[in-house]
Amino acid sequence: MVRTSVALSAITGTPTRLTRIRENRPTNGLSRQHTIAIMAVAEMTGSTVEGNVPGSSELVIHPGNVQKDKIRLDVGTAGSISLVLQAALLAARNHRNRLTLDITGGTNVMWAPPLDSYEMVLFPLMRRMGIKASVRILERGFYPIGGGHAMASLEPVGDISPLRLTDLGRLKKIHGRCFVQHLPDRIEREMISACTATLGGGYDLDLTVLECVGDSRGAGMVLAAEYENGYLSSNTLTVRGHSAEQSGRDVANDLLQEMHSGATIDVHTADQILPYMAMAKGKSCFVVSRISKHLLSQMDTLESFLDVRFGVERREDGYHFTVSPGGIA
Repeated sequence: MVRTSVALSAITGTPTRLTRIRENRPTNGLSRQHTIAIMAVAEMTGSTVEGNVPGSSELVIHPGNVQKDKIRLDVGTAGSISLVLQAALLAARNHRNRLTLDITGGTNVMWAPPLDSYEMVLFPLMRRMGIKASVRILERGFYPIGGGHAMASLEPVGDISPLRLTDLGRLKKIHGRCFVQHLPDRIEREMISACTATLGGGYDLDLTVLECVGDSRGAGMVLAAEYENGYLSSNTLTVRGHSAEQSGRDVANDLLQEMHSGATIDVHTADQILPYMAMAKGKSCFVVSRISKHLLSQMDTLESFLDVRFGVERREDGYHFTVSPGGIA
């Protein structure tokens, strides 16, 4: 809600005040990752903000009219790069020039989408809407050290085409990325073996083992099922007390669950692409296996800034969403 509100305040020119930020979370108020995202949006758009410090429960945004197109950011330690990108890319909706972001922080951390899923799933879906975004991981950053490095860009966005995903069509291939940094080689072998065994032999699996560079240590895997009309994804990270084998089984089972659910967008991608659907020139539609709290928060926030209506219908194969911008019937 914070990241989307700040971005939409900037692109719509709506002065905004947020209160009781993360009031019911174990750690209340803004996190460092939030403050960096807010700072990025403010710098990109010439906006001014009040209360942008870690722990703050209140934030005021005064939109500006600047369009800065080259930004360098340090999220610090293992703060999520992907969550900062969520706000920054959305805030560049009206930029007339190509936006380039040079960011250091966490590339693969808990409770945040991995940058790999942006490259493998979110950005390809956005390209179908006419939005050309890209990201390149130069160094990987894991919790708690971080130190990852990524370059992201966004071409000027014109009219946004709606995305209608009622049927994924035929499964073409499952793409996978496995990354291990400063950990024993057996982690890689065990994770891949468990993942492929869980998926079974009935799928065309294209798995890439990445050579990682960075100061921190960690391991994980990202899977993306590519269909004729879209993608579904899952991801995992190894953590202490959770074996590499279990991580491999988890990422495969999570993907299989999405594939068998009837969903046309996975639950992790739905809330990230929703703002662009809300600004499209036409009605979008998709199916999710369950409604996450993030998706609900996005809907509430978008309705506060934009002329958009959401429809949700529960059916046997999942929750069917429609996104109708500007009062489109």
